[in-house]
Amino acid sequence: MQQARPVDYISFGGGQQSTALLVLAATGRITAKTFLFANVGDDSEQPETLRYIEDHARPYAEEHGLELVELHRVGRSGPRRGETRTLLADLERPDSKSIPIPVHMNGGGPGTRQCTDRHKIKVIADELARRGATADNPAIVGIGISLDEIHRANNRTRIPHEQVVYPLLDLGLRRTDCQRIIRTAGLPVPPKSACWFCPMKRPSEWHELRRTQPDLFEHACRLEDQLVERRTRLGKDPAYLTALGRPLRQAIPDGVDLLPLDDEGDGACDSGYCMT
Repeated sequence: MQQARPVDYISFGGGQQSTALLVLAATGRITAKTFLFANVGDDSEQPETLRYIEDHARPYAEEHGLELVELHRVGRSGPRRGETRTLLADLERPDSKSIPIPVHMNGGGPGTRQCTDRHKIKVIADELARRGATADNPAIVGIGISLDEIHRANNRTRIPHEQVVYPLLDLGLRRTDCQRIIRTAGLPVPPKSACWFCPMKRPSEWHELRRTQPDLFEHACRLEDQLVERRTRLGKDPAYLTALGRPLRQAIPDGVDLLPLDDEGDGACDSGYCMT
């Protein structure tokens, strides 16, 4: 039986891989006892993910003596000091000049991705430091990347008091294995975790959002309109929430079936802190 390296904490996203890690911790397959969920905002996270955490993951953790801690980005200076900051609120601020999510520029390439750093990586790093992690005694943090997504694994970290490991890779587990582990524990398999407006979504996921949650889809369209207007005001070309080179309402038309070739790409954030 393969063994996972010792791990102190798990970066918990509420998706299938990190929920499988929760079960593996409860059954003694990994050593972590603390799971850190950096919530980018109740207005920003996929609503189904938040419901799953409250209805299933948190009760399961408590039942098995595991700590599931919810963290938020908090303003540290200026007029927003002490204020809980959400990703959506930051994006929709009328006076904002930046776009921290990887919107797609002309040619389809994603823009700068600052959302994961600001709302996930740094939030968890601050909590690790608060708990005593140092450069001389770094916290070992497990991230839920499975064998079928090994290209997302990267042991480099800018956080001196953090060492990143991948327990699912150590154990040779794929996403399908994670689903089996979750079901065996008597839990329903969670939906994929992400922000509901994430530009890393595949077109099929945008079609599903439009079909099942039209209010959220329309909100995403309004957000995209706002971001396009902001870039126009700054003298920049438009940028969109998909790589299809046109506004979301046109790119994801209502009632139109998706062609297989329109759904290319892995749709995943490569840091591993999101979408696990």
